[in-house]
Amino acid sequence: MTAMPGTGSATRLDAPPCRLGEGPLWHPERGQLFWFDILAGRLHAGPRRTDPGQTDPAQTDPGAEPGHWDFPGTVSAAGWIDRDRLLLASDTALLAFDIETGRTEPVAPLEADNPATRSNDGRADPWGGFWIGTMGRAAEPGAGAIYRYYRGEIRRLHAPVTIPNAIAFTPDGGAASFADTARGLVWRQRLAPADGWPAAEPEPFIDAAADGLAPDGAVFDRAGRFWNAQWGAGRLACYAPDGRLLGAVRLPASQTTCPAFGGPTLSRLFVTSAHEGLDRAAEPAAGALFALETEAIGQPEHRIGL
Repeated sequence: MTAMPGTGSATRLDAPPCRLGEGPLWHPERGQLFWFDILAGRLHAGPRRTDPGQTDPAQTDPGAEPGHWDFPGTVSAAGWIDRDRLLLASDTALLAFDIETGRTEPVAPLEADNPATRSNDGRADPWGGFWIGTMGRAAEPGAGAIYRYYRGEIRRLHAPVTIPNAIAFTPDGGAASFADTARGLVWRQRLAPADGWPAAEPEPFIDAAADGLAPDGAVFDRAGRFWNAQWGAGRLACYAPDGRLLGAVRLPASQTTCPAFGGPTLSRLFVTSAHEGLDRAAEPAAGALFALETEAIGQPEHRIGL
């Protein structure tokens, strides 16, 4: 029987509140957390880890990079290329971003001819590819899709999708997950061992709509458990590899968006949230960045090959 690992209570970190916080990424070589405020067009960065006990991404560090970078359009998700570069998903392209200089270089267009859409959730896969979803700027039904970038090619995998989320990969590399938040459904898709392209039609994994829940961002831990932020419910749920609910942790922000494992031992869960459309006087923690200590161990984020 698979049990839910123990977790501590959520700690609100000293980081700027986000209109739409998303896409947390722990860079394994830098020991540094990155995350986005999509609607502000902003990439946030915590300090690089200078000692093994430092785990708060908002700690003051004299040697830290700037706290954020602003972009002319929306940015939503990232993977790491090498120590000093990230692959960013914007509303029109995938971009190689130099952390030290702040410069970007185009890698591949992403619905550049469609101003009605933007990027949303994304994650690197075990083969060095990058899966990324798009959606309508006002979440218009069926306006989005899910793509994979791999070795210079970007290919559409799934459409139509309204709000793509929960892109993640099982620890054995055998399957990918993805969700349409608007439908409340999470699917799993078997992947080809040689190159990671889909090898079968997606199959239902979790029917969150049956419980009145909206699955947002997600990640698998090393034991194959699926950790899913659930929009509007203020919680992070943990599911067994077969999709059974193991338990959930409450957070003081109703619009939780995405988790990421990080810290020196990959046992700390960072969770982003959003305050868009909420009364922050009534919900002061909305849009905050949270951290939970857990007995689970995450997977290191996969490196992207250009």
